[in-house]
Amino acid sequence: MRGLFKFIIATVIFLILLGVVTLSPVDWTPYQEKAYYQETMRSLDSLNLDGSDQGFLLGGWARANITPDAPVPLVAYRPRGNYEFVQDSSFVKTIILGNQDFKVAFINYELLIVHPELAQAITSVIQQKQVPINHIYFTATHTHSGMGGTIPGPLSTLALGGWDTTLVKQIAGNTVRALEDAIAQMDTVKINFKKSHAGEFVTNRLIANDPVDPYIRQITITRPNGKTASLLTYSAHATCLSSGFMGLSGDYPFYLSKRMEQEHELVLFAAGAVGSHRPMAPGNDIESIQEYASQLDAVVRRETTATQPLVGHAVLAGKLPLKLRAPHFRISDNWRIRPWLFDWAIGDYPAHFDLVRIGNTLFISSSGEVSGVFYDAWEKRATKLGLNLIITTFNGGYIGYITPDKYYHRQLYEVRDMNFYGPYNGAYFNELVSGLIDLGANP
Repeated sequence: MRGLFKFIIATVIFLILLGVVTLSPVDWTPYQEKAYYQETMRSLDSLNLDGSDQGFLLGGWARANITPDAPVPLVAYRPRGNYEFVQDSSFVKTIILGNQDFKVAFINYELLIVHPELAQAITSVIQQKQVPINHIYFTATHTHSGMGGTIPGPLSTLALGGWDTTLVKQIAGNTVRALEDAIAQMDTVKINFKKSHAGEFVTNRLIANDPVDPYIRQITITRPNGKTASLLTYSAHATCLSSGFMGLSGDYPFYLSKRMEQEHELVLFAAGAVGSHRPMAPGNDIESIQEYASQLDAVVRRETTATQPLVGHAVLAGKLPLKLRAPHFRISDNWRIRPWLFDWAIGDYPAHFDLVRIGNTLFISSSGEVSGVFYDAWEKRATKLGLNLIITTFNGGYIGYITPDKYYHRQLYEVRDMNFYGPYNGAYFNELVSGLIDLGANP
């Protein structure tokens, strides 16, 4: 009896010490009072955009296959092991826009995310090869049936495919090849902007009756010889395929791009404000997502009156470093794991916004999966300032979900498990994106 009592006391003491070492209370200090907010706002106030306006625009585009030579783990949902077959080859696609003085490269991968380590590895090779690019704008399709091997860290090793150095080198090398091909083909171009309403094909998965961002947004680039490329975004997560599907696939963005490439030489699909948004696909097999892609393609084709030519030829770009509250991975409403434990498992990486203006179209990228619920107010702000607005995510940083603050207390996946740096990030991002829109209008 005495031994059992000692064991119980020792166990209690161990659990208390474990809690002290690994847990801490949520910091509810208003974000405006925190040093990270004040530092970021100072950076925003002093941010200058680089670029030039030569009275014309140059454009080029290309792609390269990045499918591994041998199967690698599938990424997303849960540990699934190596893919068993290649349903769709994976590609890097790039569109370069600019002029003789300043060039912006939109680089897109058929991956779940562009991890900061992957972005750095690619950027290093681009610089080593002296590819004449002034600003890199990373995007991803966010397919949940894509390859792993591009995300380092203990958690990734357990569930996301880990870090495959050989694969990363292959991706970086093929990225450079695509960029060099795009530069070699650059010519004067005309660019149009278009919004197509596809609201019946997306829904809010966080709060059923909340609004959604219903638009497919795209720019179409045309060379003098009539050949075209298109960059488009949509807010529906690329989660159509079943989690039990064991093939490598780009999900619906791959099939939508493939259909649109019957008209265009290249189509680059960049995930938009996908937070809180899921696709309304007819099923979760390949045939169903091909039908879903066909439905979206039909929306784009029928919106024939929505096309607007870009106004102006300015090419401007900048990067805003984003400072954040210490990690807040919560186990309850008021308790979180300590930041050191989160950083050990996930990693401590810088976040940022990219800002690119081409003519009167403004691109803003986010390191967080920002909810499409915010989009309507941002777009109205941009429209009043004479700008078309395109929001993208997965820019080479990753900080989890950015959702409305009023849902932060709910036990929902996006606001509890994947809101890594809350609370108040909804208001924080709303203020920052609004400021970036203002800066884009008056650089």
